Amino acid sequence: MQRIFWLIALLTFTVATYAQMPGGGAPPPGAFPGGGRPAANGHLYGKVLDNDGKPLPYTSVIVFQNKFDSASGTKKDVLVKGAITQNNGDFSLEGVPTFGPLTLKISATGFKQYVQTVSFKKAGGGPPSTDKDLGNIKLTADVSQLNEVTVTATKPLMKVDMDKKVFDVTQNIASVGGTAQDVMKNVPSVNVDIDGNMTMRNASPQLYLDGRPTTLTLDQIPADAIESVEVMTAPSAKYDASGGGAGIVNIVLKKNRKTGYNGNLRAGVDSRGGLNGGLDFNARQGKFNLSANAMYHQNRDRTTGYTNRTDYSTTPNLHTLQENTQTGGGGFMFGRVGLDYFMNNRTTFSLTGTKVHGEMTPKSTLDIFTDSLFNTGTTNSFSHRITDGKRVFNGNGLELAMKHLFPHEGDELSVTANYFGGTNKNNSLYTTNYYTAKGGTYTDNEIQKINGNGKMSHVTVQADYVKQLTAKSKLEAGVRGQFNYTLNKNATYYYNDETGQYDLSSSSSSNYENHENILAAYGTFSSSVKNFSYKLGVRAERSNYDGKLINTGEKFSNSYPVSLFPTIFLSQKLGHSQELQLSVTRRINRPNFFQLIPFADSTDKLNITKGNPALVPEFTQSFELSYMKTFRNNSTFMASGYYKRTSNTITSYIDSQTDETTGSTALINTYINAKNSYTTGAEITLVNYLTKWWDMNTNINTYNSKVNAGTSEVQNDALWSVFAKVNSNFKLPANFELQLTGTYQSKTNLPVNQQKGFGDGPPNMQAQSSSQGYIKGFYGVDAALKKSFLKNKALTATLSVNDIFRSRKTDQISYSTYFTQEYTRLRNPQFVRLNLAYRFGKIDASLFKRKANSTMDTNSGMQM
Repeated sequence: MQRIFWLIALLTFTVATYAQMPGGGAPPPGAFPGGGRPAANGHLYGKVLDNDGKPLPYTSVIVFQNKFDSASGTKKDVLVKGAITQNNGDFSLEGVPTFGPLTLKISATGFKQYVQTVSFKKAGGGPPSTDKDLGNIKLTADVSQLNEVTVTATKPLMKVDMDKKVFDVTQNIASVGGTAQDVMKNVPSVNVDIDGNMTMRNASPQLYLDGRPTTLTLDQIPADAIESVEVMTAPSAKYDASGGGAGIVNIVLKKNRKTGYNGNLRAGVDSRGGLNGGLDFNARQGKFNLSANAMYHQNRDRTTGYTNRTDYSTTPNLHTLQENTQTGGGGFMFGRVGLDYFMNNRTTFSLTGTKVHGEMTPKSTLDIFTDSLFNTGTTNSFSHRITDGKRVFNGNGLELAMKHLFPHEGDELSVTANYFGGTNKNNSLYTTNYYTAKGGTYTDNEIQKINGNGKMSHVTVQADYVKQLTAKSKLEAGVRGQFNYTLNKNATYYYNDETGQYDLSSSSSSNYENHENILAAYGTFSSSVKNFSYKLGVRAERSNYDGKLINTGEKFSNSYPVSLFPTIFLSQKLGHSQELQLSVTRRINRPNFFQLIPFADSTDKLNITKGNPALVPEFTQSFELSYMKTFRNNSTFMASGYYKRTSNTITSYIDSQTDETTGSTALINTYINAKNSYTTGAEITLVNYLTKWWDMNTNINTYNSKVNAGTSEVQNDALWSVFAKVNSNFKLPANFELQLTGTYQSKTNLPVNQQKGFGDGPPNMQAQSSSQGYIKGFYGVDAALKKSFLKNKALTATLSVNDIFRSRKTDQISYSTYFTQEYTRLRNPQFVRLNLAYRFGKIDASLFKRKANSTMDTNSGMQM
């Protein structure tokens, strides 16, 4: 098929070329000896080899002849014949003109073009020969192309498009052997807390993987498989309107399509004995491209913290202090295999499969000091709780994609069908012993067991079409359907001392399922007039969800009619490499599964959580004005001012309600639709190439945020805050590289609407009420050192340290008329990781063909 395609293409090109010549391309009289046409019965043949003498199949061999063009009155090269080499490197061209000099050109990916003048004339004169053996022709490797495989080229740290900023993270040595959570710590504009929750401008963005929404979390994506991160504070209409005012963070995975093979093999260990390893591999031969990624990461988390609460909603008032120590065990595996089929130059089919598996074994100890504050005095009690749990999840994904390029340049059609689904199981055993005081007399105990399981599936079908109307105008349109299903089951048991059995607690058990469907269509039009560019778009979405409590048969549903989400992007290029950009967008954020489930999780008596099925989506209007300046050395300065206003803001909220398990009044962590909220601020991003050996990117964001809950009991004051991140990279002598990263977050209101991913389970809110508290300021410093070895730096060793000064901790203050609380946690400080990575690869167009023919071609001298 490939040979047929090349021959058809060459024939079409030949016919088109001759059709441009007057009289069907006939040369003027006298152009050839005797005034006639040249004889076209010549036969050229030979063999194409690489530097090592190995045959090169599927190599382009083309013959040109210099002819007179009557239109221009000059001579020019005209294609007269072409072919591609066979598996053993042989080529044969028949019907070639025998009079006049010819030019032979041979081209192969990864090699310099070979050019030779060919003539059928005999050395002693006489009639020209009709056969010409060109012998073995060796091509010279193109060193610049080989370096793309063996040497890591320097890429721009940031590229700015009209609707996104793209950050190259392949040189981020601090994240080697880690996960996407480590990568995001070094991406400007993005803040990641100690639990891996990602925020952007103090709100939770929508996480994408390769341009599609994903249910995976940051710690379930290997860092070494990531090529770049796209930050979209104001996404265009092409993307989901979901994500509220925080926008989208899109993780782009590595996918190499170079001819031949290349890969990366890595392994590492951390300071707690946790192992990690991975393999990336890519092979391209002819019409097929195979890519694979695999990663294993052991979990060795260590977390300490405390919760200090005074509860005013009970009689008597209670003061409770919890001191917590948690360790994490288990591990996580990620696998991804992709196959591309290049049917022809314009159509490509891709099939990608993903497999994830995780087994987490968290253990924790909790010391609880309780003081009952009677008017007559204080009564003390103490309890010690040991938790032993296990959580297992399995996920499987499959994506089928087709991309077609039309003959008209710029026109393309892409269609994708994506499935991701899986199952999860969890079980926990809570043993609580009660004492008169710490170290005092034992009084009683309680043993509680929770068994749970669930499953989910996400199916997405999408089609996108691009039409290049003129050189400066483009139309884009598409449709998308997303269909989600979630099932969650939890059963709570209490140990009965009398029977020696576990009794089911129906009030603490739930079986809940949820269906959600989202249909969307969009269109955008972009164009430019001189230095002014614009992109206008609109997206239409409608959605509905249906939920059901399986135990009781109680149903919950809601249907949202079609909503329109317009987007406007304007850009004006100024002199001296300056540019102004303005964006106006409207977005939506729908309540997720755990925010809707009407079940109270009272596993932790101090932090009971419950969803709210009456929640409705929130809508956000965003305005952003940016100025960008690019300097001669490609350093970039970008400053943005923004304003976001959200109606029906979904926010966590602590309320005094009846605990269905005990029947008594308790503080319940739940969700409400606040009246509205706003965030306004300014952000500066700097990318500086200070010297040949030092580059740095800096991000500073200052903002003011406020949630208007509509009631004085949950009103939160507006607060000005600052978030800053600095990342410095140094190229040192002896092939050393050093990376230093620092982050600072000042006192800020709690972020709203934290999102959870697949396998995460219900959120442990820990009284994180966005409308009832704030986070104290903190900072953190990370460092990484990299050393390269061997030829072309193929082997590297990386040593990284996380949170050098043990300063990156969560310290939250929450309050209302019902309670005051301080919640503090420190996770994985001074965490050290050592990794080794070996990069291999070779550009070789005959990778597989040579192996298949090794027994037939004894002269190839080939070794795999």
